This record gives sequence, C-alpha cells and structure tokens, in this order.
Amino acid sequence: MRMICVDDEELVLELVKEACLRLPQHPEVFAFTEASGALDFIMDNEVDIALLDIRMPEMDGLTLAQKVKEASPDTAVIFLTGYSDYAVDAFAMHVTGYLMKPIDEERLREEVDYALSGRQPVHIHRIEARTFGEFDLLVDGVTVSFQRAKSKELLAYLIDRRGGNVTRAFLFAVLFEEKAYDRAAQKYMDVIIRSLRKTLSRGNAGEILEMSRGLLRIRPEKLECDMYRFMDGDINAINSYRGEYMSAYSWASLTEARIDSAIGNSFSSAKIPPQD
Repeated sequence: MRMICVDDEELVLELVKEACLRLPQHPEVFAFTEASGALDFIMDNEVDIALLDIRMPEMDGLTLAQKVKEASPDTAVIFLTGYSDYAVDAFAMHVTGYLMKPIDEERLREEVDYALSGRQPVHIHRIEARTFGEFDLLVDGVTVSFQRAKSKELLAYLIDRRGGNVTRAFLFAVLFEEKAYDRAAQKYMDVIIRSLRKTLSRGNAGEILEMSRGLLRIRPEKLECDMYRFMDGDINAINSYRGEYMSAYSWASLTEARIDSAIGNSFSSAKIPPQD
C-alpha cells in the first residue's frame, strides 16, 4: 500500500508520517509540504490513500483533493485538520475520512481500514489492443476514443515495448523525433501523459498503465494484444496478420520488420513436399 501525506507544517507532517509508518498495513509513505509536489508524485505513481491538510497557503486541501481525484479517481482521500468547520465541505466531495489534529493513531487506523474495506469489487474488463493495421484499444468490445492523438501514439509505443520501462525524455524523442527536450517539452509531455491517464481511467482501462519514478510501462498481463499472441506463436494471430503493423506510426516499422522476418523464417524452415 502506498500513501501520501501533505501538510505545510513540517513538524506536524513528520508526526503524521511516523504514525502512518506504524500502521499494520506497513505502507510506503511519502510526505510533502507543498501541494504541487504531491500532485507531481501522484501523476507518476499509484497512490492508495492521500492524507491532506485543509488549510495550506499554496493550495487548500479541498482544491488539492479535487485535483487528486481528477488525476487518480481510485485514491482515497482523508482530511487532517484542526478545524471542524470544514467537515461539511469535505464530505460533500465524497472523501473517505476526516481526522482532527492532533492525530490519534487509533482513529487513523480506523479510517485507513475503512478506506481500504470500502472499495467495491472491481469488474474485470476485457482490454484488447489491436496493432495489425491501424492501432486501436478496445474495452469490452468498444473502441476507446482519445482526446489527443499524441496520447494515443504514446500508448501505442508503450504497447509496442511490451512491458519495458521508458523514460519521459525517450518517449518525447519517439513522439517528436529531433525536437529538443527542454522545459517546455517536459510540460507538454505532462499534458500528454495526463490526457492518456484520464482517457484510460474513463474507459475502465487505467490498470494497464504503470508509472513510477519518472518511468512509464504497460502491464502486458492486463491486456490482450494480437502482436503479443503472434510473438508467442498463436496460430490465429499469425493468420490474422496482413503485412501492416501500427501503420500510422513510423517507429512501428522496426517491429513490423521483426514480424515479417519471423514469417519469412517460418516459411524457410517449413518442410517442402517433394514434387512429382
């Protein structure tokens, strides 16, 4: 389990972090004195529970909670505050819990247990990537619509890597070829990744994308893919290939060449019946 704690008072933050580390779930705990740092972290990492102070100078906890839910809808939010008058606003946002300062560890354990037990069983969606010809992602047979073409291409490349970790800088080089990866480019990559995460989350496919410490990857075990089946020797996938692989993307030509080579090798090694 992974948790984040956000409070602008460093001493309070350290006490909250220590209390979280003593929880029976033995969570990973990351502490932030600024809301922006917490948001950057949650964009790159899966977070189960967010403990948020409400009164903060840069961004109040209510606003931060809204942004956390937008970036990661499955993250449970628990507010920590010394002011009970925020309770109505907090629960109007459908947060999981509300704790008063100074923090009581027994109450913290209760709120964390409630947050974890309250999660409903998730329906397992059938997620399929079609790469032969044009690239498409389907969930339960319905094609996912992407708001940004570059977000779709980003996903296509990650699927092509079949679970390999890729840095943001490398992804930018793939998507934009020889353009410089400067500060403006980094911000634009954030926009593309954020858009991809929102699209996958809304399409019930968020589980296929993993982000950690600046690296992105696809979880191959979470989806079906014609190229994966082809490479594993599935006869139906081999027969479905018609000579085109993710035809909209120039970088896909390398994998297409591998597929063509695999087909050529299978033909050359096949037994040829003697002629009459």
